[in-house]
Amino acid sequence: MKIFIAGGTSGIGLAIAEKYLKQGHEVAVCGRNKEKIDKIRKNDKLKIYRFDTYDKEVFEKAVKDFSNGELDIMIASAGNYSNSRTRRLTQEEAVNMLKVNIAGTINAFEIAREIMLKNKNGHIAAISSVAALLEYPGASVYSKSKRVVINLCEAYREALADFGIRVTAVIPGYIDTLKLRELNNNDVSKKPFIISEEYAADIIIKSIKENKEKIIFPLKMKIIVSILSILPKKMLSKILLRKSNGK
Repeated sequence: MKIFIAGGTSGIGLAIAEKYLKQGHEVAVCGRNKEKIDKIRKNDKLKIYRFDTYDKEVFEKAVKDFSNGELDIMIASAGNYSNSRTRRLTQEEAVNMLKVNIAGTINAFEIAREIMLKNKNGHIAAISSVAALLEYPGASVYSKSKRVVINLCEAYREALADFGIRVTAVIPGYIDTLKLRELNNNDVSKKPFIISEEYAADIIIKSIKENKEKIIFPLKMKIIVSILSILPKKMLSKILLRKSNGK
């Protein structure tokens, strides 16, 4: 299979790419960080592109260069996070989250759709977050943008179902990535039910293979989120805001 992973130069995207490579598939990834790209260039089986996913023209050119008219799987894994629950975002931070998390994901869907419709076959997956499942006053821009990702999956799944294109919404809890460690001073011990990149990659690949419409994991996190979502929104907002303040 030919598989393109947007945001696959590090973290969960790279873990997925490496597993697909071991299975013998053709895999391409993209990212915008030169240091991350330089670290993975040693893997000569992996095709690497450097660009911002919200630049649709460059994104489309890269996918077409890799796919040559054949694309089996597109995974929208690129994401941008800045904490807006405890402080006011700068204009640059807010815009970057919207561009990467929403515009970049839409670009991935549209570029894949164009190729896959011609072949009447293909699978698109987009990575959201369990944070998107909780709607309450004061929810972060990040969680709201990731809620859009889930809605995009649902809309595209409905629109493309009759044309051989499948869509999976991937909704993980905490994954032990370098980025998460950087955001928490290398201490992720307080992140509930945290899982490794490799374990998360296995779940995602299995979910795509089994054509799951939506996958929320790990199970314990799914249960906790289900319970929290029942609470009144004002109460939920107070609980999560206190948690983000370390109280």
